[in-house]
Amino acid sequence: MSFTENLGKAETLLARYDGAPILNHIGGEDRAAASGATFETISPIDLSVIGNAARGDATDIDAAAKAAHDAFPAWRDMDGAKRRAILHKIADGIVARAEEIALLECVDTGQALRFMSKAALRGAENFRFFADKAPYARDGQSLFANNQMNVTSRRPIGPVGVITPWNTPFMLSTWKIAPALAAGCTVVHKPAEFSPLTARILAEIAHEAGLPAGVWNLVNGLGEEAGKALTEHRDIRAIAFVGESKTGSMIMAQGAPTLKRVHFELGGKNPVIVFDDADLDRALDAAIFMIYSLNGERCTSSSRLLVQDSIADAFEAKLTERVNKIRVGHPLDPATEVGPLIHQVHFDKVSGYFDIAKSDGATIAAGGERVGDTGWFVRPTLFTQAKNDMRIAQEEIFGPVLSSLRFKDEDDALQIANDVEYGLTGYVWTNDLTRALRFTDKLEAGMIWVNSENVRHLPTPFGGVKASGIGRDGGDWSFEFYMEQKHIGLATGYHKIPKLGA
Repeated sequence: MSFTENLGKAETLLARYDGAPILNHIGGEDRAAASGATFETISPIDLSVIGNAARGDATDIDAAAKAAHDAFPAWRDMDGAKRRAILHKIADGIVARAEEIALLECVDTGQALRFMSKAALRGAENFRFFADKAPYARDGQSLFANNQMNVTSRRPIGPVGVITPWNTPFMLSTWKIAPALAAGCTVVHKPAEFSPLTARILAEIAHEAGLPAGVWNLVNGLGEEAGKALTEHRDIRAIAFVGESKTGSMIMAQGAPTLKRVHFELGGKNPVIVFDDADLDRALDAAIFMIYSLNGERCTSSSRLLVQDSIADAFEAKLTERVNKIRVGHPLDPATEVGPLIHQVHFDKVSGYFDIAKSDGATIAAGGERVGDTGWFVRPTLFTQAKNDMRIAQEEIFGPVLSSLRFKDEDDALQIANDVEYGLTGYVWTNDLTRALRFTDKLEAGMIWVNSENVRHLPTPFGGVKASGIGRDGGDWSFEFYMEQKHIGLATGYHKIPKLGA
């Protein structure tokens, strides 16, 4: 569709929120916040007010947690095949509303339609994948020993809290909620306050698919109000959180008194390491894609380029030329590659690094400036002549900003790559197989791709090390978080029992 057609459809969809609040969904019912308070959700494109969302607080979280607690036994005990059928219906509903979800997510977050157009469909895939695992989620092992048979099984942990971010909110919500439901857990979902629209649509889809009341509850609100109340609530057994590392440590402290299990997907300062024997054209394409797509607002972005000295001049020259050609514009324009940043708070953070780069002695080879005077647009930015002790090389900027560093050899590259507090992903470009094996073995990252950008395969484990997170998503790794292991030992013969006091 053309830009004009996309814009017209989005305006029609947005009319729904004109004067009608974005409600919470608790115990199968749509509810305003108990206090009656709301907060505005603002489009980063033109700073217009999209609508007002219910501003939930501890009272609303308490109601949602109690609903999840009451609904848990029946959902836990439901036959896995029935849970599978409901989750597939949710996937069907997502597909039916995929265009609506994509358009609204673009307006709400500033992400370009070329990337968001498939995000909803990816969310449907997440539900289908875990739906098909639901009948087998409890399966365990039989472990034989002399005179004993040991049987393991899994049981859902109980009501869980899911706190999701604003960068790709719909897809990441499905990534957490689908395995929780497949495992037999009930959910209280607190979406990011910057992007509440599609979480509400997802809750509507689940309700229409026949999900029992209380199994999935949605509470909008601010992190320090609704989020904190969720992480501290005694009925919530675990918290799955995607967001900043600093917030993750706060959530861990808030959940400690109730001994909550936590799963954190946190920040990253991910290296893409390009050796001189790599396919340089493909490496260039991948490096550009992994930092400038999705406005650079993703945890797996390759925000540090490590390029070998012998090829650095030529590689950076081509990189600069490409970055200067990236199209910045309205996210509903099919030609747009980078849209506006999510919010003024984030815009100020990202643009603040332009002066930091200069003061640290780096060169701004491309970008480093605002685009226009309405909306939170920045020009895709490239810093060269960067050193690893600079703030631009150590701190997560979370925007369309790349820092280029040079290395001499394999040992130098490894030292630079590992010398950050984060360890989410790494990308290695080399045609030397033995080097790839050596290097990836020592690279401190939870996920590494060799000669590839981030290509996500759902059964594989997703997560980081160091300050980048705790735990893994994907396949059975998701069930390790949402379920408890149970062991039963059965005596199959006579064994000697010590006699005390005989």
